[in-house]
Amino acid sequence: MPDRDTFSLPRINWRWLAAVALFGSAFVGLLSGVSLSERPDVGEASLLTKAYYSLGLFVMGGMDLGVPVGGPGLGRAAMWIGYFGCPLLMASAVIEAVLRAISPERWQLRRLHNHVVVVGSDELTTSYLRVLRTHQPATPVVVVDAHIEPARQRELEATFDVTVLVGDITLDYVQKHLSLSRTVKVVMLGAEDFESYEAASEMLRAHPQLASRIVLHCHNLRFMRAMAQTRVAQRCVTFNSYHLAAAGLVEHQLIGHFHRTKGRDVVMAGFGRFGQTVLEELEDHAMKEIHTVVVIDIDADRRIQVADEQARLGDHYKRVILQGDISHPEVWRKLSATVDLNQGEPTLILGTGRAEDNLRTALWLKQRHPNAAIYARTNQVSELALEVGEEHGINCFSIRALVEANLPIQWL
Repeated sequence: MPDRDTFSLPRINWRWLAAVALFGSAFVGLLSGVSLSERPDVGEASLLTKAYYSLGLFVMGGMDLGVPVGGPGLGRAAMWIGYFGCPLLMASAVIEAVLRAISPERWQLRRLHNHVVVVGSDELTTSYLRVLRTHQPATPVVVVDAHIEPARQRELEATFDVTVLVGDITLDYVQKHLSLSRTVKVVMLGAEDFESYEAASEMLRAHPQLASRIVLHCHNLRFMRAMAQTRVAQRCVTFNSYHLAAAGLVEHQLIGHFHRTKGRDVVMAGFGRFGQTVLEELEDHAMKEIHTVVVIDIDADRRIQVADEQARLGDHYKRVILQGDISHPEVWRKLSATVDLNQGEPTLILGTGRAEDNLRTALWLKQRHPNAAIYARTNQVSELALEVGEEHGINCFSIRALVEANLPIQWL
């Protein structure tokens, strides 16, 4: 999977193929010995001259050359194909250009069929489009967002060959222009969770066949879980990007470490959406290997209560809660008084949203506890973090890379 933000997608317009075929037809006709009533000497002309006359059919349509005469019947037939086809092709191109100039979006949207509609234009949209284009480079895609910067719009159009529609997805007017009856997938990646559910509900009422074809991202885990038993949620595929990333991290990295080392102690430094879901995944897949879990967060008490409220965490292991910033030495002094990190191979996951603090703390902890398996998070793919991690034995991972690596193929 490519890590870069650019994606080159060569596409050949059908008109270029038609133009080559029509030019070839006329050129072959002239080569076969066909002459022109107004240019009787064309049969003896050079190849370059015949090519020039063949190209001229796209502009004048043969009005200044006369009609094909003489030569074999197939040659004349080839010339007549060029005589009629070249001006028709040019006329269609001119008409489409005029329509595009008058209303480019409407012209493009009217032609949609078997397309994907993506709502939202932030980094999650970029990740989804990058994976989609890797597997389906030619699928038509429409990106819808009510608030998108012109530069961002041009970037998406140029990088991923998409059509961008500026509008509010909850409006009937916008939905009617998306040809939802002919779409293969609707992917809701907008910033507002309530609006995403609202739009999905409206789409399903108007197009019941979209059930199970709407993929809906929800930023707020509590809201997503509260909505889980509603009809609209059950008819859509709902997910949270942090949960997707956490599942990938646990399955592909942490589980293997636990099975190899039987590490019993886990330190979660940062307990937001990502930290909570990592711990949930660990409970589901490595419950027997966990003895003590230490949670460190500046809002640890409230977040633990929220997790307990949703009955997402178990009670089969010892739980230590330390409220504070991972950058504060006092937090780690309190931890040392509770858990001996020099014993065995404890797992330390630095998963706050601050990449700089995660990496700096990881380096400091690795110096003090070389026996520990340390995982440090970045949001975007960081070549610096990967290089530093390789030098010092730290497992650096990015949320973006985990999301892209674990997007199910059926969501594309």
